[in-house]
Amino acid sequence: MKRRVLLAGLLGALALACAAGAQEAQPKRSGARIAVEPAGGFDFGRALQRKTLEKEFTIKNFGTEELVIDSVSTSCGCTIAEGYSKTVKAGGSTTLRVTFQTGENRGRVLKTVLIQSNDPEHAKLSLEIEAEIAAPPPAAAK
Repeated sequence: MKRRVLLAGLLGALALACAAGAQEAQPKRSGARIAVEPAGGFDFGRALQRKTLEKEFTIKNFGTEELVIDSVSTSCGCTIAEGYSKTVKAGGSTTLRVTFQTGENRGRVLKTVLIQSNDPEHAKLSLEIEAEIAAPPPAAAK
């Protein structure tokens, strides 16, 4: 019984060592590689009209070369994306600050932030900003 447990343990360790070796043997893809956190975008949930909503995203470069952010654009003038570095070293990151003015909108609102970079696989990366916008409550009667 002890031999079987010992043998199972050794086989498990050998399998882990082989898996780790296989990962190391795969060549790292060269070039810039972009990732954004939170991935895909952000839902502000419920918000009132005429409010300013802000969210910070982290743009990361997990590639082997410098990431160049060519441009960041938004789907309307009510959304601003700013504060980021145009270049991010391999392994580095920068902060992208997104501001959304709810204005007179009502109901479910979806806005887009488009990041264009030199990542050969994800040259255009889209983030969706959304909120459920409601009118402010009526003023309390005096």
